[in-house]
Amino acid sequence: MPTATVTKEKKVAAPKAPRARVAVKKAATPAPVDHKLRIRVRAYEHKILDLSVKQIMDTAARFDAVVVGPVPLPTEIRRWTVNRSTFVHKDAREQFEMRIHKRLVDIMNPSSKVVEALTNLNLPSGVTIDVKMV
Repeated sequence: MPTATVTKEKKVAAPKAPRARVAVKKAATPAPVDHKLRIRVRAYEHKILDLSVKQIMDTAARFDAVVVGPVPLPTEIRRWTVNRSTFVHKDAREQFEMRIHKRLVDIMNPSSKVVEALTNLNLPSGVTIDVKMV
């Protein structure tokens, strides 16, 4: 009875052509950031919050400031559970929640005109602003 022999052929890779070198232009490096104005805006209603942030960004853009954002931060949700009755009926409860929407806006290298314009800005009630120089 003849025996079958199995032979494996090695695949030889063809030599690769040398890769062409491509000259890539590097983008101009931006000016280093000495300081930035970090504005954190908070409100209960997101529509009023977005209008306020747009007003802040328009004010900064009017003075040719570099603006980064708005960055939406996680919505803070505060929840409470309260008994409906004062004494008995523990199973009857009400649940309430309060949502606090937040946005973050950075203004790079703000000039004194930008800071002055932002301090004179008239925003709607219910909007809280925290301004830090970082």
